[in-house]
Amino acid sequence: MNGYELSRKWFDFSFENPEKVKPIHTAIYFFAVEHWNRLGGKDKFGFPSQMTMEAIGVKSYTTYGKALKELSEWGFIIFIEMSKNQYSANIISICAPSKNEKARDKALDKALITHTSKQCESTNQSTVSIDKPLTNKPIKPLTTDKGFSFRKSMCDLDLDKDLVSDFLKNRKLKKLANTETAFKKLELEFEKVDMPINKLMEIVVSNGWGSFKNSWLENEKIKSYGNANVSPTFGTNR
Repeated sequence: MNGYELSRKWFDFSFENPEKVKPIHTAIYFFAVEHWNRLGGKDKFGFPSQMTMEAIGVKSYTTYGKALKELSEWGFIIFIEMSKNQYSANIISICAPSKNEKARDKALDKALITHTSKQCESTNQSTVSIDKPLTNKPIKPLTTDKGFSFRKSMCDLDLDKDLVSDFLKNRKLKKLANTETAFKKLELEFEKVDMPINKLMEIVVSNGWGSFKNSWLENEKIKSYGNANVSPTFGTNR
């Protein structure tokens, strides 16, 4: 199987499963294909987590690991040997799911054919009335600036939505700005703690914190997967 076939298999799957696929899945898979190509198409090869995260611009190991695992569950990557942490390499094999499908009967093929046909019709019709405006309504300028969303970025860390809402209420009460810089600092502090992120966020919310620093977790029981109901013995003005 060559790179073109792998690409086609992936986008067929992506088009048919829009509720599952995120941009990070595409980034990881195509970087794996690129790495596989450079290694001469080896049956199995090392796939270092840190190298991949830097190449695709992902800073959270939790987010990266979840997406990589899903690619394996969907059959696009096979784990030969799993790494123990983000600084060691997974040994993987590149593949693509094989199904009894008719090559010309895929949903993406049909959509592309339909789109091309409609585009051609639209082009032909527009030449007839080229001097007439199509509408009297003012045309709004297009914009590609979607802006940064603190809430969405928090949810992308696989945090429970209710915990995110409670945390944002704490930040509002403390008049903290929800900027991208603030989020990146917060994410870096989360990654320093050896604890499931939702358990950590329960501690943060229950203490009324509007931010978080690893140094605040002075209780060693909490630091080592302790009880989330145990609260640190310091104030809540964070």
